Amino acid sequence: MSTEMRTSEQAQTPSGTEPQAATRPGVRPSAMGTYLALVKALWLSWTRDKAQVFFNLLLPLLFLVLLSLVYGPGGDPVPKVLTVGDVAVLDGVGADELEIETVSGIDGALEQVEEGEADAAVVQDGDAITIYYSQTTGVTGELAEARLGELIADANVTALTEDGTALPLDSEDVAAEDRSMQPVQWLAPGMLAWGIAISGVFGAAGTIVDLKRDKLIRRLRVTPASSGRFIAARISVSLLVVLLQTVVFLSIAAGLLGFTLSAWTWFVIPLVLLGTFSFLAIGVIIGSIAKTSPGAAGLSNLVTMPMAFVSGAFYTVDALPGWMSWISQLSPMTHLNLAIQSVATLGEPPSMVLGHIAYLAGFAVVVSLIAWKTFKFDEL
Repeated sequence: MSTEMRTSEQAQTPSGTEPQAATRPGVRPSAMGTYLALVKALWLSWTRDKAQVFFNLLLPLLFLVLLSLVYGPGGDPVPKVLTVGDVAVLDGVGADELEIETVSGIDGALEQVEEGEADAAVVQDGDAITIYYSQTTGVTGELAEARLGELIADANVTALTEDGTALPLDSEDVAAEDRSMQPVQWLAPGMLAWGIAISGVFGAAGTIVDLKRDKLIRRLRVTPASSGRFIAARISVSLLVVLLQTVVFLSIAAGLLGFTLSAWTWFVIPLVLLGTFSFLAIGVIIGSIAKTSPGAAGLSNLVTMPMAFVSGAFYTVDALPGWMSWISQLSPMTHLNLAIQSVATLGEPPSMVLGHIAYLAGFAVVVSLIAWKTFKFDEL
């Protein structure tokens, strides 16, 4: 009898080895073991889904490359020029050429130019004109410098033609900042923020719809892998995806596209992790509303695409009209984009982005509470 029992046990285990503790009746794996097993399973599931890998890793990079190549040629924007006092050479300039605003002091004008709120500042002292142009606004700053130079040259030609003894205007071009920002320098943070939003919103919404369809949470309640551990593992995998996404994105942007990284670039990691919680919360709300996977994808696009346009992902926030600029401040993508740009592009310390960090944290908490209160757990 005992021989038959040993033979039966050996038949149930490979190569006659003893069965693992996790498979023995009455023995439950540890909470950490179950959690790590779920993380591994979900991570492998993500890596094997080629569509998700492309959507999370390659799509933002593809947009970054395309926008870096085509930015600017489609039609010249109207640069914003600040004048300090009277600058006669700008009299009669049309609104389609330059957006001119008079300010009281040079310090305030330079501050706006350095922060990218204006493309150039002009000061005239007798026949001497100084042009402070912005390198932060990229193409529009260079365009403002060129147009102002043309106006001064035309004024000199006119003056010499009408009166050959007139002294020509003497102009000097000065960069308002000690940094140069090519289009990729502000496009990269925006594209990264957009990619993080896509990963969080689409990932959470799709997961919730799948859970409702397959009733997986109900099945997990009778297994060692509790629903709480599954949710924790799913969030962990989302954070791992975001970390991989950030490292790959910045590496390719810096190595192939000329994106210049600052000494504070490492702080992008905690920023994107914090931003991910905001977008996961949005995705949970979408997943609770959607009934099917196509519906979840459609609603996710309906949220993330307009958010990208008002958050400076495809162009600078300063280019938005006033009312849209106000709306953009409500978007978590705006604050993530500006925070990444501050530390990675402009080299500003984390203390300069505390306001953005506070907004992202507050947004994540508020939207998570809304998702918790409105979510129908009985559908799982």
